[in-house]
Amino acid sequence: MTNWVFGKNLTWFCLTHRIGIKKARYRMKTLEIEVAMMQELGIRQNIVVPNVWWGAMLNHECDLLSLTKYGYATEIEVKVSKHDLMKDKDKPHGHCSTRIKYLYFAVPENLREIAISEIPDRAGLYVVKKQKDFRDRERYYVEEVKKATANRLAKKWSETERYGLARLGALRILGLKKKILKLSKSNKTKDQA
Repeated sequence: MTNWVFGKNLTWFCLTHRIGIKKARYRMKTLEIEVAMMQELGIRQNIVVPNVWWGAMLNHECDLLSLTKYGYATEIEVKVSKHDLMKDKDKPHGHCSTRIKYLYFAVPENLREIAISEIPDRAGLYVVKKQKDFRDRERYYVEEVKKATANRLAKKWSETERYGLARLGALRILGLKKKILKLSKSNKTKDQA
């Protein structure tokens, strides 16, 4: 009996039987973009925390907030659909805050052109691609398509505020570990059934 590997054997089957392959359109998830951006922003050099609002004295929620060692913040707004990108203009806060020096949008490759025309002029743009590397492993690649303009009114975060943001990031780890533990237990239960 043949052990079928989806890619190669399906292609061989379709070619020998003259059947067309309809390629499924992959839609990148918010979590994938967040992970790619956290790696790109350098979590070893900067404090990078997802979903920041409370505890940071902001007037809106940031999908990702990166704080440099010099104490300046960059907001990354993650968008995975055209609809979500278009709706962002209607937000009353307009991503304006004296706590944030740079504003960037991060989108998948298929939203590149739309994002260039729809994001605010002061905002920068990152495009995230998922590709296979030379070892045939899936990797995320981030391209800075447009540089953000610095907010001249942005204030440097104090040591106490930096500590508060780092603390918030550390608090998120417990919740994530609980989720991982719950998932691993449910997978073990499924495997035993």
